[in-house]
Amino acid sequence: MSQRTQPDEGYDGPAELRTPEGSVLDVDVTVRGMFQPIDGRYHWYGRIVADEELDAQVGSGASVVLRTPHGEAAGRLSDRDPWGRHRITGTGVPPFEHES
Repeated sequence: MSQRTQPDEGYDGPAELRTPEGSVLDVDVTVRGMFQPIDGRYHWYGRIVADEELDAQVGSGASVVLRTPHGEAAGRLSDRDPWGRHRITGTGVPPFEHES
């Protein structure tokens, strides 16, 4: 049985981000993912386009929910890059269509 280690299709476009306080922010995202055979789970990851409102409401390490037109998933924000984009990561069913 062959295991995939290359990224599946992802999602690029508008999304909603629910903050820990319950606010819903409109954001633009680029997310991808892949199955990791080492731990047997699907890992998804990406970047959220720089957004001043997001910066004001949520910090690095926050648990959030990302919703796209294809689904929603819990994730965690991490570092902000030099262009102001937040990294987001999650495991399990991603907020986009993917191959099983």
